[in-house]
Amino acid sequence: MSDPLNALQRYYLEAMGIQVWERCVPDQGSRFKVEGSKTGKVVQRPSALEPSPSSQTPEPAMEGVPEGAGNVGEGPDLLKPSTLNLEPVTTLDWQQLRERVAECRSCEELAACRTQTVFGVGNRDADWLIIGEAPGADEDRQGEPFVGRAGQLLNAMLRGIGLEREQVYIANILKCRPPENRDPKPEEAAACSAFLQRQIVLVQPRVILAVGRIAAQNLLHCETPIGKLRGTVHRHESGVPLVVTYHPAYLLRSPLEKRKAWGDLCLARRVIREAAGQTS
Repeated sequence: MSDPLNALQRYYLEAMGIQVWERCVPDQGSRFKVEGSKTGKVVQRPSALEPSPSSQTPEPAMEGVPEGAGNVGEGPDLLKPSTLNLEPVTTLDWQQLRERVAECRSCEELAACRTQTVFGVGNRDADWLIIGEAPGADEDRQGEPFVGRAGQLLNAMLRGIGLEREQVYIANILKCRPPENRDPKPEEAAACSAFLQRQIVLVQPRVILAVGRIAAQNLLHCETPIGKLRGTVHRHESGVPLVVTYHPAYLLRSPLEKRKAWGDLCLARRVIREAAGQTS
């Protein structure tokens, strides 16, 4: 007997109008539909669960920008986006989504030790979406991502390319601080992924800046070292160009790597400018 269809397979079959017959079991599948647009930007973006056109037909590389979309290997299944409670999440507006995050207890260990959830902050209509890994102690106390020393360095990096913190949107893979600032577990990242997917849809950024190894590997579903991920324009599953850079906390420990991080920011800025038809 063949394996039962998973949620994503059922979604694609239903989207093509193919009726699925199978044994009566609780349906864990759910749909993810992207609606809405932003003036002056893309009218319609692909669903976070639909393959982007770039994953099927390679796009020509931007002039002066190395192409890497679709070249990242698949990682463990636990790094794949979670479909848990995805259907209701995809209908939520900003306030409803914030409330859903605040009341989430999917990860018992994280919910038990957090002071509060850290939803995200910034311009909800931003061109730049900056995604880190998880809140730290300062973020857990204040309820805002990147507010400690690493956050101060991130602010300085943004100012270096002509951006203020208020002009970008900042979020994390996890909305709760892991105990002792440990790395997020794959199942925790998967449980939080629907929230982040909805934030990406609501912001509709022109570029995603993945800050640090954990963020990059989760967003690209891979285990490739960050040194091999940075310096290339990737493509997030939503279709948004994605650039990887080092985490500011790492740069505080390794200041000589700041030159490379500056190059990553310039690459992300070039993606936006070329998408807008600017040459400088």
